[in-house]
Amino acid sequence: VFPGATESVITGSILSAFGTGWAMMAALSIRFTAQPQRWTTVPAVVMGVCGVGLMVCSPQNATLTDLNWVWPPVMLALAVWMFVQMRRHLQGKGRWLLTPVLVVLAATTVGATVDNVAEVRIHQTYPAPGKLYDVGGHRLHLDCEGQGGPTVVLFNGLGEISATWARITREVSATTQVCAYDRAGQGWSDDTDSPQDGVAAARDLHALLAAAGEHGPYILAGHSIGGPYALTYAAQYPQQIAGMVLLDSSSPEQMTSIPSYPGQYALALRRGLAFLPTLTRIGLGSLFSSGAGLPADAIGPAQAMTSTARAARNGRDEISMIPTVFRQAQALTSLHSRPLAVLTTSDSLGTGGWKAAQDKLAALSDNHLHRDVESTHAGLITDERPAAQSAHAIAGALRLGRELGP
Repeated sequence: VFPGATESVITGSILSAFGTGWAMMAALSIRFTAQPQRWTTVPAVVMGVCGVGLMVCSPQNATLTDLNWVWPPVMLALAVWMFVQMRRHLQGKGRWLLTPVLVVLAATTVGATVDNVAEVRIHQTYPAPGKLYDVGGHRLHLDCEGQGGPTVVLFNGLGEISATWARITREVSATTQVCAYDRAGQGWSDDTDSPQDGVAAARDLHALLAAAGEHGPYILAGHSIGGPYALTYAAQYPQQIAGMVLLDSSSPEQMTSIPSYPGQYALALRRGLAFLPTLTRIGLGSLFSSGAGLPADAIGPAQAMTSTARAARNGRDEISMIPTVFRQAQALTSLHSRPLAVLTTSDSLGTGGWKAAQDKLAALSDNHLHRDVESTHAGLITDERPAAQSAHAIAGALRLGRELGP
């Protein structure tokens, strides 16, 4: 009904639908049955008013997080009261229909409370491994390891954070400085008032590197949707680019070059991901976290930070901007002789049009390497052997970048 809507609209519409259902039960049972269920007007009013309030007021993540401490005890008390009223006013098989609904409502309160406690512990257990820098109204997280140049800058894919690059940073930092960062709303970085496009993200990163005292030129490495963000940065600041590595990168022309993608975007991504913030609020966030396959000391922060409603909200926001990010990335038409490495996974090669799109990415530079890797899409940075090949590709681009000089 509301494809790609915000969390407040999705949650509000669900509550409004529940309220409508309880109102219909009151009206229809009074009109057509010998067991009128007038008590259902109470949950109808409570849920309906709360649902409309969420849709109209459209609170941001911080307010929704505060509300997540308030509504569980209210809902639990309401569910208990409803169970008592059902036992008093409803006889026969109707009880078997309503009881599971009330159990689900009560279970969501337990899940929400568990999620609240877990989120508090996440920030206590996993403080930012890097540093936070003000980039003009909000702070971004930058985590750099190693020494030497040119510096490698890593661009997260959808649902990833700086900690997801643990395997890559540990290997690459042995030969140069490598910096993983979180875009606004990701990981340990601050939120922004509205979703950012690729140009805004590039300005943020430019300000972040300057605030941290980092100087180009840089080797940019992007995984998945991180590729178009890296391409956009290169288009905006070409003088700062020493080379690029695209790890199973999305194509800027993906809406047209991958026949299945528009439908996948509209259904699975635009609509499906919009529900995740609501689901994580009731304790289901661990089902959607990323980072499986990382080293033992990195998997904890990666999975914890990507299992929150805030992380799901960021994913929904980024997906809403994907068409714009793709168009902006098309501004980069050539890297000329700068080194470029393109790695394509076997998992993605089965997608119609993907190989041709990857070939076109490789053609951005006349000094390129294009290699197929036996790996899943996510495994290219999280699994040991594929991640080693990714690190090797970055090292190759780094070596050539040093040979070319500034």
